[in-house]
Amino acid sequence: MTEINELDETVLGKVKWFDPVKGFGFVVCETGGPDILLHANVLRNFGQSSVADAAGVKIRIQRTARGVQATEVLAIEPPETDSFIELEDEEYLSIAGLAETPLEPARVKWFDKAKGFGFANVFGRPEDVFIHIEILRRSGLADLQSGEAVGLRMIDGKRGRMATIVSSWEAAMTEDDVLTTK
Repeated sequence: MTEINELDETVLGKVKWFDPVKGFGFVVCETGGPDILLHANVLRNFGQSSVADAAGVKIRIQRTARGVQATEVLAIEPPETDSFIELEDEEYLSIAGLAETPLEPARVKWFDKAKGFGFANVFGRPEDVFIHIEILRRSGLADLQSGEAVGLRMIDGKRGRMATIVSSWEAAMTEDDVLTTK
């Protein structure tokens, strides 16, 4: 069987679903067409182990005789929604204030999607940082793996340090590079 490969087409779409346990999911292209296979290895090359349903993505694809599949993730945007759940410690924060907090490198200690929370450790600090599932979803992620490197923006909440933004470390480094070169 001969495979037809058309490489390097870039498309925008939304994640239909992604299951990190199965190791794949699908993206719906905003211009229509067949679902696009998104394999976990392609997502890991971007620096993430998961992506939230309905997150916006910019991906490179290839069309083969077996279907359309993503070959590279270029960008991920959190899902658009008007119904964010405001967490107790966030009630007095402004969006502008969150963006001004420093992005710090951290490693995921553990995260339990079923419980809806987990913890990470910032490099060089002894305290744990709480990560709520809602913060993860707003950041465009669906799950975290123990040992995963992430970038965190945090606040001091009523019960300790709390993440307000979570990003893959690779994306955080790119964002940091962009911020420092302006």
